[in-house]
Amino acid sequence: MADGTAGGRLVPEVKVFGWQSLETFLIVYPALFSIVNPIAGAFIFNEATAGAERALSSRLARRVALYALIVMLVATWAGSAILSLFGISLAAVRIAGGLVLSLWAFNLLSAPEQREERKRDEASARGIGDEAAFFPLTLPFTTGPGTIAVCIAFGATRPRDPALFASFALGTTLACLGMAGTILLAYSYAPVIARRLGATGTRVLTRLAAFLLLAVGVQILINGVTEVLAPLVAGRA
Repeated sequence: MADGTAGGRLVPEVKVFGWQSLETFLIVYPALFSIVNPIAGAFIFNEATAGAERALSSRLARRVALYALIVMLVATWAGSAILSLFGISLAAVRIAGGLVLSLWAFNLLSAPEQREERKRDEASARGIGDEAAFFPLTLPFTTGPGTIAVCIAFGATRPRDPALFASFALGTTLACLGMAGTILLAYSYAPVIARRLGATGTRVLTRLAAFLLLAVGVQILINGVTEVLAPLVAGRA
C-alpha cells in the first residue's frame, strides 16, 4: 500500500518536473535564438569560409557549434563568478564585445567582394578555417557579448530550491544544446543554400546579415555605455 502511494505521488512530480523544464527551455531557447541569429550568421559563415573545401567547412561548422555550446554553458553556470573573480563588470564585457563585433561587421559590410577574394586565397593557401574556428567565428561572431550577457543573466536567476533548480538546470542546458544544434545545422547547410541562391543572392544576404550584425554590435555597445553612465548621471542629478 505504501509503495502504491509513493508511486502515485512520483508520477505527478515527474510530470511537474517535465513541465517546468519545458517552460524553462521555451524561455531560454528563443532568447538565445534571437541574439545568436544562426540563420543570418550562416551566410556570413559561408562568406568567411569561401573557397574552402567542403570537408573543411563541415569541420568548422562542428567546431563552431561545439565552442558555442561551451561558451553558453560556461557563461550560464560560471559567468557571474568569473566576472567577479577578475573584477570585470558586465558593462565592460558589453562595451569591449560591442566594439569588436561592430568593427568586424563593418569590415565585412564595407568590402565583401575584396574580403571574399582574400578569404578564398587564404583558405587555399593555409586553411584559414582551422585557426578561425574560435576567433572570430565563435567569439564574438556567433556567441558574442550579447549571448554571454543573456546566458549570465539567466544563470543569475537560478532558483535556490533544489527541486526547482533541477528542472531549471535541465531546461537551460537543453536550450543551450538545442541552440548549438541549430548553429550546426545552419552552418553546415550554408554552402548548399548559397549555391541555390547564386553569387548575387548570397552577396545581398551577406550584406544584410553583416548590417544586422553591425546593428547588434552597436546596440550592445550602447547598452554597455548606458549602464556605465547611468549611475554617474543619476549622481549629479
